[in-house]
Amino acid sequence: MGTHVIKMPDIGEGIAEVELSVWHVKVGDLVVEDQVLADVMTDKAMVDIPSPVHGKVISLGGEPGEVMAVGSILISIEVEGAGNTKDVPVAAEPMKTAPVVEAKPVTAPVQSKPAPAVNAPPAPVAREASERPLASPAVRKHALDAGIQLRLVHGTGPAGRILHEDLEAYLHQGPATSASAANPYAERNDEHQIPVIGMRRKIAQRMQDATRRAAHFSYVEEIDVTALDELRVHLNEKHGATRGKLTLLPFIVRAMVVALRDFPQINARYDDEAQVITRLGAVHVGVATQSDVGLMVPVVRHAEARSLWGTAEEIVRLANAARTGKASREELSGSTITLTSLGALGGIVSTPVLNLPEVAIVGVNRIVERPMVIKGQIVVRKMMNLSSSFDHRVVDGMDAAQFIQAIRGLLEQPASLFLE
Repeated sequence: MGTHVIKMPDIGEGIAEVELSVWHVKVGDLVVEDQVLADVMTDKAMVDIPSPVHGKVISLGGEPGEVMAVGSILISIEVEGAGNTKDVPVAAEPMKTAPVVEAKPVTAPVQSKPAPAVNAPPAPVAREASERPLASPAVRKHALDAGIQLRLVHGTGPAGRILHEDLEAYLHQGPATSASAANPYAERNDEHQIPVIGMRRKIAQRMQDATRRAAHFSYVEEIDVTALDELRVHLNEKHGATRGKLTLLPFIVRAMVVALRDFPQINARYDDEAQVITRLGAVHVGVATQSDVGLMVPVVRHAEARSLWGTAEEIVRLANAARTGKASREELSGSTITLTSLGALGGIVSTPVLNLPEVAIVGVNRIVERPMVIKGQIVVRKMMNLSSSFDHRVVDGMDAAQFIQAIRGLLEQPASLFLE
């Protein structure tokens, strides 16, 4: 028997260190080739670290939340044959894990994982929010379509991998029962320590940095989207089966692209250390997307060169990649302006935080039907607010207001979106 050492890989783009986010194995586990061992976090994306060999885990090189240098020892695996090193320190016992929850489930060895009985589905798993369970892209899509949070599902595949059958078992087990559910008035004294690591730490750092460095100001305007929504419904009825369904987001992206032609100072990045503003001709729209590990911002590149359906298709593709943890570093960086929306939960007003070094973010609130006075008559219209934020160091208030008014005009007269 020998030892195969896996070192922290070079992710690229000059990254010298990464944060160890989640272990998917523990000391003593049997692993197979291509099985995901750990997730590491760069400044933008979560990256899977797979095993290149079959064997047994004999030591782990760090704990979740630890920042590790590229080239440092990540994990050591006992393998058949000589391995790739002759002198590797071996842990005498499993490493201690960070105190995330009081009863975190552990992954069983590959050879000793029994399948659950059909008539007795397992209880929901209490993984922490930052943990990314093992599952194939197809299973992740199945869970997304079914509205299932994978971190709550018990996996019966190798190394605890979640299978399609596990999703079906979860769907059929019904709501979980607990002491608090049995008696909602019972006293509770439980506490959970949740370290801020991985994606959540990156989000916290970026939000704190943005609010500390930029001079935020927000501007809110209401928009009558009745005609726009009628156009969207018409296009979906006519072309939805062949070109895909349209939401309002691609229309808003198109309006941003057209409006930015007259406001190039808003499609910009500000390097406040070098005191340089870079205005860009390309419009790379970041679309804020919620995932299991937190908010991510995949980028629709060259939105100025995309058709309505091309934009819609790219938004869907990127959102799925972000939610399943498959978005690449390139897909999560390089935006010049950001669009954020909470859909039906969008409320009536929000104050979105800038995605530095950008100088503008456009926020979409929910659509509501309201009585409006038009030409002396009270009529029911579909109304939506845009709540947008700007960096006042770069964008003057008048420019910001005129930019949003330009978007408003385009959306209220949707034919103008396509006039050249």
